[in-house]
Amino acid sequence: MAKVELKAPIVDEIKGYMSDAKAAVLVDYRGLTVEQDTRLRKQLREAGVVYKVYKNTMLHLAFDGTDYAQLDNELEGPTAIAFGIDDETAPARILNNFAKEAEALQFKGAVVDGTYYDEAGIKVLATIPSKDVLISKLLGSLQSPMANFARVVKQIAEGKGETADESAAEPAVETAAEPVAETAAEPAAEPAAE
Repeated sequence: MAKVELKAPIVDEIKGYMSDAKAAVLVDYRGLTVEQDTRLRKQLREAGVVYKVYKNTMLHLAFDGTDYAQLDNELEGPTAIAFGIDDETAPARILNNFAKEAEALQFKGAVVDGTYYDEAGIKVLATIPSKDVLISKLLGSLQSPMANFARVVKQIAEGKGETADESAAEPAVETAAEPVAETAAEPAAEPAAE
């Protein structure tokens, strides 16, 4: 079997991940212990991130002609790639949090939605919460003003209801008292005018 035939399935596998991925982050994993690597893989897997180690030549062949070709300059030394399938920021966020305790893990570069990010850019991406968290924050911020508005409208409605009841009761009392006062004042005013 020729080497090209052996490489084709691996390149196709990488292309398959790339077609589903919204983001890809390259890291240098040298210096990680087996225990650290196992914990990292578990965290990534739980977040729906595909984390693989491939030869740089395989990655280069798979990246050719895609947005991920921007990562070709980073393909030196041992390279692991994390594909964010569901969440664009999940690979950067998880890898960055893990790198705080395992300093051996080094960022090389990333492509998120077709845009290249260097190490500093990846660390900024890592500060962005997941899409689910952002949506829940948005809904919470929208819900709060709506709830406040509903409370104010309810208080106004309740306030008008009490005022209407009070004003309906007051004119009835005044109406009964007013005709008596007016009739008494009218005859006295008429003779004074003549």
